[in-house]
Amino acid sequence: MAAERSARRLCAILAADVAGYSRLMGADEDGTLTALTAHLRELIDPAVAQHAGRIVKTTGDGLLVEFASVVDAVRCAVDIQQGMAARNRAVPQDRRLAFRIGLNLGDVIVQNGDLYGDGVNVAARLEALAEPGGICLSASAHEQVQDKIATVRFEDLGEQRMKNIARPVRAYRIALDLAGPAPSPVPAPPGRSSIAVLPLDNLSADPEQEYFADGLAEDLITDLSRIAGLQVIARNSTFTYKGRPVSVTQVGRELGVRYVVEGSVRKVDNRVRITAQLIDAATGMHVWADRYDRDLTDVFAVQDEVTHEIVGALSLRLTPGPATAHGRSGAPST
Repeated sequence: MAAERSARRLCAILAADVAGYSRLMGADEDGTLTALTAHLRELIDPAVAQHAGRIVKTTGDGLLVEFASVVDAVRCAVDIQQGMAARNRAVPQDRRLAFRIGLNLGDVIVQNGDLYGDGVNVAARLEALAEPGGICLSASAHEQVQDKIATVRFEDLGEQRMKNIARPVRAYRIALDLAGPAPSPVPAPPGRSSIAVLPLDNLSADPEQEYFADGLAEDLITDLSRIAGLQVIARNSTFTYKGRPVSVTQVGRELGVRYVVEGSVRKVDNRVRITAQLIDAATGMHVWADRYDRDLTDVFAVQDEVTHEIVGALSLRLTPGPATAHGRSGAPST
């Protein structure tokens, strides 16, 4: 069968995902999946249909929806968030599912029923900007809806720089009047170590080092996940903080983790310096820190070596028994 030809059209795009989904799945896979399926079937699917939307696709804990009207898209988003607030009232706070929603009006490419292009990417970035239980929209969407829904109030968040989006995007937050506080993750149970690895900052003038920094963070997430008894937040949750000015305590609160790893990568000529810190998210105090200076002759070898050393050092502090990896800590590595 021949592939469908691509076409362009202007539409309102709604992107949504569940905040702290990895933590919820780690605590109760069956219960979380059952609850998410029920929310989709009983609340979200009917709301989308009522407001003449089309669900383009669902991706685990997320979904992408297309609307011909921005007004319909905003009304649908508000109905979803108000409905979720009502459904969550009888649910223990550490088991609540809270959606983040981003809305954008943009020109998209349509192919085989899917949507592509910056219009979709901006909606996804706005979703990551939204608080759990919240809605963020772009200036292009706000312009179409600001005087058309009397019950909705907007707050200007100013221009936001977003990953892989060439120009800053002016964003607005919808101030929702929800009965009861918006759901938020809670700290992990005492005695169980939980950790989030934030994207490493690229302090070099060379933009190519962005890939090296991201690769190193991904390797740390993968290798830390192999430590028995350690709950590690997935990449798709931690990388929503990339390029955003957030505090460690905020990350700990939103992801429900006890520890946060952050660091940086700096390259001069053919030398690279990598720093890493383990921080207690509740107090903001450093538990461990180190730096690693290497010749950047083999990128993958450097990534593997430094990842092994960092994971080894962290395992000594995060596990009560013998470490599962070996590494050094304390004095700077050279």
